[in-house]
Amino acid sequence: MPETQPAADGTVVAGRTGELGLPRDEPSVPDLRRIGIDPDFWYPVALSGDVKANKTRATAFAGERIVLYRGASGSVQALEDRCAHRQVPLSKGVVEGDTLRCCYHAWAYRGNGRISQIPYLPKGVDRPPRGVRAYPVREEYGLVFVFPGDPGKAETTPLPALPLYASRAHRTMTFSRIVRCHYSFMHENLLDMNHQFLHRGILGTIQPELLGYDAGPNSVEARYLFSHAGGKKDRGAGLLAAEKMGGGDSPDAVTIRTEYPYQVLQLVREEGEAPTFSLWAAYVPADAEQRTCHVYGLLMIRKPPVPGALGLAWPFIRRFTERVFAEDRMVVEAEQRAWDEQGEDWNNEVFPLILDVRKMLRANGVPLAPQSVLCRFGTAATH
Repeated sequence: MPETQPAADGTVVAGRTGELGLPRDEPSVPDLRRIGIDPDFWYPVALSGDVKANKTRATAFAGERIVLYRGASGSVQALEDRCAHRQVPLSKGVVEGDTLRCCYHAWAYRGNGRISQIPYLPKGVDRPPRGVRAYPVREEYGLVFVFPGDPGKAETTPLPALPLYASRAHRTMTFSRIVRCHYSFMHENLLDMNHQFLHRGILGTIQPELLGYDAGPNSVEARYLFSHAGGKKDRGAGLLAAEKMGGGDSPDAVTIRTEYPYQVLQLVREEGEAPTFSLWAAYVPADAEQRTCHVYGLLMIRKPPVPGALGLAWPFIRRFTERVFAEDRMVVEAEQRAWDEQGEDWNNEVFPLILDVRKMLRANGVPLAPQSVLCRFGTAATH
């Protein structure tokens, strides 16, 4: 028999119900896990250091395969990762100067995607094939960003502003990890600090108090006060929060902001003004169904007054952050597996903050492209 649960207005409806108490087939609340991320933003797709001189690097955005290469000029180029000739990945090709030559028949491409040479082009053929798509690309913060959406919007769309990255008072720890879940699970995980019970083996007993939050059309910002109520805390946690480097041991004020499509977490000691650390994160879908994302993170840590102290603390902080991330990845991947098994979202969410961030992510997202489409600009996946 179908399960009955109270709806939002107090009535009883048949069948499983989801967030807001609406039936799961209610068309007015689309399943967030079926909403794609808006491509009209700058997204990191590689670490700058991973794109070597005169080498290629394969990457992807939401099922679109992209090849990066650094030519003789030193700048990074980004092209659709397929040769216009036989569809062989250009990431298997050879960099020559500022061009990329396919490994199969040596067709050469400029950074704008146009074909510069076909070695055996027959006489009388004045115009070679058009070439492949080129992506606007920028390097900043030790990352390679591409603009996978409408290229006409790239110039007027700013990169995320991260002033602490260049600050002499801070040092940045960079993260790059694959997580097998829809990007929205990552936003929810970081915003909902009620999940600190998950990290009890690392942080001890943490009591998060939601001080308030603000929700707008493209952002949600929450403010928490963290108190440590007992239990053993990982040494790296105290070092990151500056407890053991001259920062005291007072409650922490934490602000978490999802400003579409990025997310920022900042910690300020109760007696401080400047953030003790600031974490910027981007969750970049890798596959067409967007059930896997590449997480890029920049953790900008304020240097303590004791010279060299942060360098000594660095491996402990890195170990702590990796332990926390591993637990978070475990649960969000478990959420994704449940969605895959159930074929829809069976979550019964009660936290207003998370309901609001879901609403915001839905409103800013885009419908997922049909699986038969490889590229938003009309390149068929089957030939």
